[in-house]
Amino acid sequence: MKQITKSAALIAAASGVVFGLVTPLTASATGAPAPLKWTKCEGDGLDPRQQCTTVSVPMDYADPGGPRIDIAVSRIRSENPSARRGALLMIPGGPGGDSLAHPSDKGKLMPRQVRDAYDLIGFAPRGNAPSTPVSCDVGSGDLSATSLLPWPAPDGSVTENMAMGRRLGDACARNGGELMKHISTLNNARDIDSIRAALGERKLSAWGVSYGTYVGAAYAELFPRRTDRIVLDSSDNPDPVQAERAWLRAFEVGVEDNFPEFAKWASRPGNPDRVADTPAQVRSRFLALAARLDREPIPWPGANPAELNGNVLRQTMLSSMYDPDDYPVLAKLMLAAESGTLPAAPPRPPESALQNYLAVGAGTICNDVAWPESAAVYEKGVTESRAKYPLTAGMPRNALPCTAWPWEPREEPVRVTDRGPSNVLMIQNERDVATPLSGAIRLREALGRRAVMVTVNSTGHDAYLENGNACGDAAVSRYLVTGKRPGKDLYCE
Repeated sequence: MKQITKSAALIAAASGVVFGLVTPLTASATGAPAPLKWTKCEGDGLDPRQQCTTVSVPMDYADPGGPRIDIAVSRIRSENPSARRGALLMIPGGPGGDSLAHPSDKGKLMPRQVRDAYDLIGFAPRGNAPSTPVSCDVGSGDLSATSLLPWPAPDGSVTENMAMGRRLGDACARNGGELMKHISTLNNARDIDSIRAALGERKLSAWGVSYGTYVGAAYAELFPRRTDRIVLDSSDNPDPVQAERAWLRAFEVGVEDNFPEFAKWASRPGNPDRVADTPAQVRSRFLALAARLDREPIPWPGANPAELNGNVLRQTMLSSMYDPDDYPVLAKLMLAAESGTLPAAPPRPPESALQNYLAVGAGTICNDVAWPESAAVYEKGVTESRAKYPLTAGMPRNALPCTAWPWEPREEPVRVTDRGPSNVLMIQNERDVATPLSGAIRLREALGRRAVMVTVNSTGHDAYLENGNACGDAAVSRYLVTGKRPGKDLYCE
C-alpha cells in the first residue's frame, strides 16, 4: 500500500502537464486474423474491466506451419474511444515475468490522458503460465534464491555452480519438451508482432521494463516500421556478444551505486532499524556479518535453504535494493542475525510458479547466447570480482546455469542499431541495482538518433510510475499522449 500511495502522489504531480491532441492510429493489419475471443480474467484484485484472451503463434517461426503455442493476453480498453490512439503493450521484466495484471495495477497509476489514448495490453511471454508453459522439474534445493543467482561458495569456489548447471541442463533436456529450444528474446519479439496483428493494429506502442527493454529493442530492430511510441524503462546493456552475461556482471556496479543510499538510511538518527552510527560503519558491519555467516550459518527452519548464511544475507541485500521501501527488510535481518534470533522464514511462492520461472529464465539466457563451459573462466572472474567488489562476493562473474545447456543458440544475439524511426524514449534512474545507469548509457549509444534519454535523480529499479520522480513521469506521460519527447537528453533533478 505504501508503494501505491507513493506512486499515486507522483502521478498526481505529473498529471498537471497540459497534453496535446491525440492522433488516431488504429488500422487493421493486412490479412487481419479472426477476431479474438475476450473473456473475464481469472485472478484477484483485477480491474473488473480487464479482459483476457489467447493468441496462437508458431512454436518455431522458422517452421510457421508446424506446432503452435498459446500466448495469454490481457486488455483494458481505452477509457475515451474518441481520444484513442492505439494499443500500448506492457513488456515485462525477467526473463520469467509476465504483465497480465499490469493493465489493472500499473494502469491505475497512469494519468487519465494515457488511459484515454490507449488500450492497455499485458501478456505472458512464451513459456510463462498461463501461456503454454514449460518446466524443467528441478529439485527444490535448486529453486532457492541463492541458486537462481549464482552465489559462489564462501571460499570463492564455483564447483557447486557448475554442478547445478549440469543438473539443470539434464533436467531441462529430460522434462522441458520441444518448447524449451524456442524460448528466446528474438522469439519474444516475434510473438509481440503476432499479438499486434491479432489485435488488428497497424502499429504498436510499447512500454518495456528491465529485461523488457531488451525485448522492446529487439522488436524495434525486427519490425521498425510497426512501432509507434516506444518507452524503455530501466534498460539493460545490449552487449551483442555477451547479452545476459553482461547483465549479471552489472550487479557489481549496481550494488556499489546503491549501497551508499542504504547505508545513509541505515545510519540515520531516529531510524527504528538503525544499523550503525555512520554509513561507513553500516558497510563494514554488513561485510563482517556476511563473513561470519559464511563460517557460522544460523538455522532458519522453513527457509530455502534452511539456514541464514552469508549468501542468503547478500541475496537479501540485493533484493532490498530494488526499492528503497524494502531497506527495512535488510536492516531487520542484519539486526536479528547479530542478536541470534531470526524472524519467521519469509513466505515462498508456490513451487510450480518457481519451476516455471526458472525454466523460462534459463531457457532465455541460455538460448540467447552461448556461455563458456570451462570452470576456469568463472574461477578467474569470481576471484577478480571478489577482490574489487566485496559486497557481491564474486556472484556477478560466476556461472549462471548455462554451462551445460543441451542446445546451441539458434540465432546470434540481438544487435541494437541506430537504424530505424526516431521514436524511442528511455527513462533511467541514476541509482538502479539491477540495470545500472552505465548499462543504460550503452543502450542509448547503440540507439543513437533513434532515442532520447531521461535520467532521473532517484534510487531503485523501475523509474516510470514506481521509483522515479514527477519530472521523469511527466516526460514519459507527455510522450505517450502527444508524441513529444524532450529536445535532447534530459536530467530530472
